[in-house]
This record gives sequence, C-alpha cells and structure tokens, in this order.
Amino acid sequence: MSEGTIFTKSRCGRKGIDLPALDVPPVDPAAVFGAGSLRSAPAGLPEVSEAQAVRHFVNLSSKNYHVDKGMYPLGSCTMKYNPKMNEDLARLPGFTGLHPLAPEELCGGALQLMDELGRFLCEITGFEGISLQPAAGAHGELTGLLLIRNWHLERGDTARVEILMPDSAHGTNPASCTLAGFRTVNVKSNSRGEVDIDDLRAKAGPATAGLMLTNPNTLGIFESGIEEITRIVHDAGGLCYMDGANMNAMLGIARPGDMGFDVCHLNLHKTFSAPHGGGGPGSGPVACRDFLARYLPDPVVTRTGDGGPAMTRPERSFGRLLAFHGHFGVLVRAWAYIRTLGAAGLREASETALLNANYLKARLRDTYDVPYDDGPCMHEFVISGERQARAGVKTLDIAKRLLDYGFHAPTVYFPMIVHESMMIEPTETESLESLDAFVEAMLSIAREIDEKPHLVTDAPVNTPVLRLDEVRAVKELEIVEKWENS
Repeated sequence: MSEGTIFTKSRCGRKGIDLPALDVPPVDPAAVFGAGSLRSAPAGLPEVSEAQAVRHFVNLSSKNYHVDKGMYPLGSCTMKYNPKMNEDLARLPGFTGLHPLAPEELCGGALQLMDELGRFLCEITGFEGISLQPAAGAHGELTGLLLIRNWHLERGDTARVEILMPDSAHGTNPASCTLAGFRTVNVKSNSRGEVDIDDLRAKAGPATAGLMLTNPNTLGIFESGIEEITRIVHDAGGLCYMDGANMNAMLGIARPGDMGFDVCHLNLHKTFSAPHGGGGPGSGPVACRDFLARYLPDPVVTRTGDGGPAMTRPERSFGRLLAFHGHFGVLVRAWAYIRTLGAAGLREASETALLNANYLKARLRDTYDVPYDDGPCMHEFVISGERQARAGVKTLDIAKRLLDYGFHAPTVYFPMIVHESMMIEPTETESLESLDAFVEAMLSIAREIDEKPHLVTDAPVNTPVLRLDEVRAVKELEIVEKWENS
C-alpha cells in the first residue's frame, strides 16, 4: 500500500485494545459456522494502536468536502446548510427505534408527523393529495407520470403516449418518461431561455399525455408564460407535471397548483434541508390535484373519523413504490425545518436565495458570459466559459481550479443548450462574506487564464487527490490510493 495509509503504520504485535481472557469454555467456530465458512488465512488487518486508528480516520474525514466545511454552489441541487437541530430531532429514540412493521396504534406520533408534513407540503404547492413514499426526485417523477398514465388509461384514452418536455429539462426527466411507458417530445427554448410557446402549441395534440416542466427552469429563469403553457396542454387533453427540483426559489411566493399544474414532486433533500449528496437518502414526495389522488401509491396517511391519522390505500392505487413508508428520517428533518421557519420564514429563505443568486450574477457578468440575461434570475443562474475557452481554458479547468480556492465546483456542462456552461446556486444559507470570497476566486481564476493559464489547466494542485484522467477512470474502474502522508 502507498505511504500514509493505515497499513504503513502497522507493526507486528501492536494492539489497540487488550481484552481479558475468556471465563467461559471457547466455542469451535467450525462447529458453529461450518468449516467451509472459515478463512484459510488471517484477514491481514493492520496492527495499530487505538490512537493511530482514530487519527487515521479523523484525518481522512477532514479531507472530505461537505456543506459544513464550505460553500457548495451546486446548481439545481440546493446544497444548503442542514440545521443541526433537525438532525437531533431525526435521531430521537422514539423515531429511530420505531420498527417499520409496528402496528398503527404504536406509531401514532410518526403518523401524526407524516400527516402534518403532507398537509404543509400541500399548502406550499397548492394541491390536495400527496404521497410521501417516493425515495428521491427521479422516483417522484416516475410517480407523477404513473398518475398521469393511469388517469388516461382509466378514461380509455390509450392514444396519449407523448410527454412534451423542454430541451433544457433535467436529465432524469426523459428517463422517467421511458420507464412510465411514454415517448419524449422535445420542445425548443426561445431566445429568452423560456419555452417556445409556438413550438409547444405545434407539438401538443391528440397524442399528448402531458407536459413535464421544471419551473424555474434549469437556466434559473421563471417561465413568464406559465399560465398559457399549462392552458395549451390542458386544451390538448393532457395534464401538466412540474419538476419541483427548483422549488427553493418559490416557497411562499408562488404555488405550482396556482400555475395550472396537476402534479409535482418536491425534493425534501434539497428545498427542505435534509442532508444531500453521496447517494442519499433522499425524499421526493408527490403532490397532486384531488382527481389524481385516487391513484397515489399505497399507503397514504389520512385522517380517520375521530381525527386521528391512519394508513389507508387510495381507491385506485397503482401499488407500492418503496418498502414501508418512505425515508422517514428525511421526513422528520423536513417537518422540523417547516415548523421552525413557518410561512414567513420559508418565504424569507426563498427571497434570500434569489437575492444571493442575483448578487453573484451581477458581480460575475462582466468577466464571464451570461447567456439569456434579459432580467433577474431566480435561485440559480448559468454562466458560460466560452470567452475563456477561446484562450484555451475550458469550463472543466475552471471548475478544477475552484477546488484549489477551497470551493466545491458548481454544476458544469449543464444545461446543454449553453456552451461551456456553469450553473451556480449559492442558496440562502451563505453569508455575504462567503459570496464575496467565491466571486473573488472566480475573478482571480479569470486573471490567471489571461496571465498564467497553466495554473488553471494543471489544477487542482492543493487537494488530496490531484487531477484525474476522467476518461480513463470511466473505462478502467480501478481505485488507487494516493493520499498524502498523514
């Protein structure tokens, strides 16, 4: 192993703990597990002291980058700070020790929390029905599309097999359409970065099952013609689905239900402050109009005749999407976030996110190209590194250099309708000092491109792992340790 690993610290005979001799007769492992289950040779674990083991793993943890360590401007992912009080509440023994198969009469508190959270989310989105079961955003997308599919099928409208989708859509949208049995029809964006109304009108017709739209879109732009967009789809006989990944821009300001949407999902692990990244867990509740609620996944939390919460099966449910009742720990965090902030606090969070994004865009627009810059952005914006690319430095190089300045890189090369794109989302939890430090890093990188471009194209140079050959890494999945000597 390379220098600096726990194995290089190993010394024969060194121990981290010394246990007393057994005071009971020893058990023959072969008799318990079978001889074929035993190792033929020792595991080869390192022999180190307790202090060495603790320091090794603490040192490794300090090399990780996370939102508690610094700004995480990952566009369309809302990597906001997670309040530690929410974490404490999610770890209460009454929640963590509750068995998922416990009878309803023994989990009234958990059911009440789920009921209250569902009602909060319905009020926030302007809908009547909700399922908390989907495990993530893409899971929520599939759920919403299955609601639309079942609604058409129950009415005997089997010809509706197309989902209209903007060319700036999130990448999971077309995949979810395919899984739900639909065909994707791309709708062009206009010169302002919004849906081209004429193209939408031309493509909506008898085969249209619905529209799948992110609002604000992935350019950070609110669709100014949203009511006309949903009306066109409804007039064609389709339903409207909103991808709620960017709901962090609209809390307490605008509701999907009021815009003409019929169903939407919310990312609790983005907008409502559950930990996000590293593969999960996530949570993607789906809210819908009352005429779609009968198809929601089984079960949902409802109120009984005496006002108490209970699990019930919707009348025409298409079944389960996830074992048990969703990622409950994430639901607790979201409930705590909403109860802590209240209606006024949620609106303030979105307003601050909008202010932070527009501040960054204003400070960077003279140095980096900002396409579709006709007005204010929402909670995120997209810049282009095309000007820098003409000098031989690509957006990927800029993102790598940001790591040397202590910032996680934003989303790059998405949306694909912008060349050399970089999507920046500061969130509401970043201070003015953090925003200014990020701007200064971006401006400094631009100067380096003009004066010493090799500093950027060779980056990163200050991180535990240096620049990777990403093409080779995809082709040859071999992990090699290169940690510095700790």
